[in-house]
Amino acid sequence: MAEAGECPSPQSEIATDRPDVTNSSLVAPAGSIQIENGVNTSGQGAGKSFDSSNSRLRFGVAPCLEVLVDVPSYVGRLTGTVDTGFTNVSPGVKWQVSGLPEPANLSVVFGVGLPTGAPAITGAGFQPYLQFPWSYELGGGWGISGMFTSFFRPSDLANRQTSEATFVIERKVSEKLALFAEYVGDYPSRGASTALLNVGGGYLLNRTEQVDFHLAFGLNRNSPDYIIGFGYSYRWDNVLGTAARPALRH
Repeated sequence: MAEAGECPSPQSEIATDRPDVTNSSLVAPAGSIQIENGVNTSGQGAGKSFDSSNSRLRFGVAPCLEVLVDVPSYVGRLTGTVDTGFTNVSPGVKWQVSGLPEPANLSVVFGVGLPTGAPAITGAGFQPYLQFPWSYELGGGWGISGMFTSFFRPSDLANRQTSEATFVIERKVSEKLALFAEYVGDYPSRGASTALLNVGGGYLLNRTEQVDFHLAFGLNRNSPDYIIGFGYSYRWDNVLGTAARPALRH
């Protein structure tokens, strides 16, 4: 596992940007490809929907540096009145700040949502964002983390910018299982804010594979009533040298 203040190597355990909203403060190891996937179902009032596959591709292009791409997910209706369609393609770049004091990690992410999805789902035009995920190890298996994100929507005259803040308390209860509780708040420049309490965890199948789950509850009337999700993530190491995936362990 990568130590705090260090950038990951192929010997590090997989560190994912899911299932919590807060992304990992660590990049993918140099020379590795990481694929993170999931499915959610959510409800707000009479409307219930699902979205999948929530896939993020992460490429370690250099020590402490990755490029990432969120590929389109499909939002479908289960009951009620729900907008359906695909989300945007969203490429980005993530740089992990090196040389920080040992308990801390910090990354800087810049990305942009390209106008490829359904406007009813994603909104119109290009949507850049700037993000700062961080983490701090408290010891004894405990840690805290969080993220500040500023989303920009130049084509949306009613709401050109939304700020999102998250805070997580995490506990590693065994070598393979970690649990978390997370607060997520979204604050648009105009209009009502949303707030979620998100709980869940991740289980390491081995050093390069993880399954996860989460359950979120809305904390105000503007938020979804609930979100339930499950996911699976894996990593190929030393791709440029071997292009071989580590063997599965059962």
